[in-house]
Amino acid sequence: MPLDQARTNWTGVMFGFLLASLAAFQQFKLPPMLPAMLAEFGYPKMLAGGFMSVYAVIGLAMSLALGGLMMRIPTGAILGLAFVTAIAGNALALAMPGDAWMVLGSRALEGFAFAVFAIAGPVYANRNASARHLPLAIALTAIWIPVGQIAANLLVPVAEITVGWRIAWLATAGATAVMAAWTLAIRARGGTDLDLRRRPAAGQAPIRGEERWALSLAALLFTLWSAQYFAYMTWLPQFLVEAHGLEPGLATLAYSVPVATLIVVGLATSTWIRRGAAVGPLLAGSLVLQAGVWWAMPWTDGLAAGVASLLVYGIGIGVTPVCLFAMPSTILGARRAGPGAFATIMTGRNLGVLIGPVLLPVVLTLPWGWSSSGPVFGAITTLDAIGAVLLALGLARMGRRGPD
Repeated sequence: MPLDQARTNWTGVMFGFLLASLAAFQQFKLPPMLPAMLAEFGYPKMLAGGFMSVYAVIGLAMSLALGGLMMRIPTGAILGLAFVTAIAGNALALAMPGDAWMVLGSRALEGFAFAVFAIAGPVYANRNASARHLPLAIALTAIWIPVGQIAANLLVPVAEITVGWRIAWLATAGATAVMAAWTLAIRARGGTDLDLRRRPAAGQAPIRGEERWALSLAALLFTLWSAQYFAYMTWLPQFLVEAHGLEPGLATLAYSVPVATLIVVGLATSTWIRRGAAVGPLLAGSLVLQAGVWWAMPWTDGLAAGVASLLVYGIGIGVTPVCLFAMPSTILGARRAGPGAFATIMTGRNLGVLIGPVLLPVVLTLPWGWSSSGPVFGAITTLDAIGAVLLALGLARMGRRGPD
């Protein structure tokens, strides 16, 4: 299906979006259940941070290779293997939850599936969108993480009245099986091409030096942003429990505020981009907001200031991923932005996911405890904002305002 198609194939767009959302659900089922798991099994915090970061290790090791494989071998075989490893990972954690290293291994199996889904999902969504709906497709590929988070958060009250944290692992295995069945149904029915193998179009220009520079810088910005974002989102529930004495249910509700805000703002950002807003300045501005939240942490202890902080952070993180996921189509144009370009971006993201969740526990060893995180991650996000300004200037010089 050509990238410049006149009509949007909504089955393909939604399949890509839900495939990526499943990946996020797999990864983010952990944070809202982590307080209960820590209480039951007493995992070391550094190792518990690794339950999130192992996804990044697998992604770093495999994303670029997977991007290349998806352009060379049938995608169905790769998806099938990913569905199997995801279900196997969930089963292993359910079988041996008391062994922290086995749980880490189970998350590694899930991490392979995540790497596949997180590349294939955005490409499916973008490839099946017409030029008119491309910004919306990009927004959907940017909000799959919070959609997965919200879905995982909704399981917390269910966990309290059923089988505890295990409900998240059972639900994830079931959702993966349903997605695998839908994949088979789409292939049997036809009308939506799930094979990502593509030959370069005749006369299609190779990636130029300035384009490669822009993609590399975008990947680096994704690294810095993901480091602070995943540190925030992995440990926010535990922070609210330990530092503010909230009950786990109320902590999960507070945790959902920036996530829900992200979804609304992400969809709004797609509209702004479709109406001509430049991606580079939007990215830089959103990072300034997030840096401000980190630097202001010592003054946001009260209820009103705390809620305002969550909302402002949610606005910032709503804009940033839309801009970052728009970079392949902005830099290369939609027809040239395939699995390889998205794998480059995802490699940067995975590096940040590796760093953030394990960096924050290290920061907590400083004498100021949780208060130490503000200046450390404020500095990281400020550096990210500076890099975004440089990228915005580069895109302006290249004559690139947004995806096309």
